[in-house]
Amino acid sequence: MAGSITPLAASVRVTQPNLVACTPMHLASYLLRAAGLGHEVPCSSDKATIQSVSGGSQGRATLFPGSSKHKGTYMGCFLHNASDRALGGTMLYDLRKMTSSLCQDTCSESGYQFAGLEYGAECHCGNRISSPRAPEEDCSLVCRGERGSPCGGVGRLSIYKVEEQLPGHRKFRNVHYRGCFKLLKSTVGTFPVYSFQPNLTTQSCIETCTDKELPLAVFKKPHCFCTWTSSLFSLNQQSDNQQCVGNTAANHTSNSTLAAPTEHDDYQVYNTPVLDSRCKERMFLPQRSSSLVALSSFPGAGNTWVRHLIELVTGYYTGSFYFDGTLYNRGFKGEKDYWKSGRSICVKTHESGQKEIEMFDSAILLIRNPYRSLMAEFNRKCAGHLGHATDTQWKSKEWPEFVSSYAPWWASHALSWLKFGRRLLVVHYEELQRALLPQLHLITSFLNATMTEERLLCAQSNQDGHFKRSVAQQPSFDPFTPDMREMIDSFIHTVDQALQSRNFSGLPQEYLPR
Repeated sequence: MAGSITPLAASVRVTQPNLVACTPMHLASYLLRAAGLGHEVPCSSDKATIQSVSGGSQGRATLFPGSSKHKGTYMGCFLHNASDRALGGTMLYDLRKMTSSLCQDTCSESGYQFAGLEYGAECHCGNRISSPRAPEEDCSLVCRGERGSPCGGVGRLSIYKVEEQLPGHRKFRNVHYRGCFKLLKSTVGTFPVYSFQPNLTTQSCIETCTDKELPLAVFKKPHCFCTWTSSLFSLNQQSDNQQCVGNTAANHTSNSTLAAPTEHDDYQVYNTPVLDSRCKERMFLPQRSSSLVALSSFPGAGNTWVRHLIELVTGYYTGSFYFDGTLYNRGFKGEKDYWKSGRSICVKTHESGQKEIEMFDSAILLIRNPYRSLMAEFNRKCAGHLGHATDTQWKSKEWPEFVSSYAPWWASHALSWLKFGRRLLVVHYEELQRALLPQLHLITSFLNATMTEERLLCAQSNQDGHFKRSVAQQPSFDPFTPDMREMIDSFIHTVDQALQSRNFSGLPQEYLPR
């Protein structure tokens, strides 16, 4: 039901017979004592107790409502099998709520001109149709989330040309500035696509390379080149960004804009939304591992995003202590694998009971600012993995009830893993955002995984994927009351103290003023 919260099923839950009577100091003291770091300060009422229960934090799947208005131009039914692939770009699955609009929006934001639907649930993208037409009756399946739209068939795609936007106004996801690079003229001349554009802009070069299905846009006005990821564009090859800025300024003030590049020139390089074909390859571990590694986090801390990064940078599937059909449909094939099979490079879990923790030989403990985590998990419970709660839901009685239950769990989760975890790597979500590549080096080293330069480039060029919620839509008011903040701030201090007592770095400074 819209506006309702799915019943919670958490691994460690703080039961609070009369928690209101306990001050934040009492709660923080209790959690420190539970972690073996201090003594309990008695509450004037019943003490909060930590109890272990089964299950995870899985809720409702993301909702993708059908649209009665059909977008784009329907191109027809086309073959799509092992020998004839109609579209060769990215793929998206949603076995319950797929619509033609969702598929077209996804393909458009990923830089593709065509969107194809198969089996009523699969979305394929591409910039060219590379297979013959099929009889229209072969595309007789309807989309799972939308009536009246052709949605392919078995080995058949219903293909739409997405709505065209004016040059310079196309909106892409996953476009990132890679840096300034000094390149030889002879090297640049080998790049597969070149475009001379007197009025070249960053956007126009990115659009050119996106249309050519190439992951890198390399340019110095008026020259635009498109190519694949390679060691030429590794971080240690970067030039000072001022070199590219200076060149751009010179181009605007001189007549050298139409001159050919010199032997060495500094080029600005951007990752386009096109995913390098080498980045799409994922597999289970070739040999089963006897060591189980957890990827443990409080719900809403970015576990799905980190799984996406780990799969990109290692090429191996991650597993899960639970099964989330939405994540499986979006490409996390390890969701259906038994979590103790040893075939996944690490296993997602939100569990935090001693027994569950000790089932793992080692763990990556992912910690995120509790204010952000609580809002992210509330969004997920109200509107799915990528949706947002409405202002009405933020103002409902369910929000303060959610905070009073989940804020202590944020602290107890971290404290339990610090106490019972055998071998830990602590990763802060905010540090991963700030310093992606150094943090990925630490994670892959901890996982004893080999990370190639190409894979590292894959992670950097597609770091967001389709698994991060947009930050554009936020509640129109601050949902945290002063009492909530007092409680949450006390938990932040508690976890910070516990981390430092275990010789880990403390929580990032921005969690709260100190």
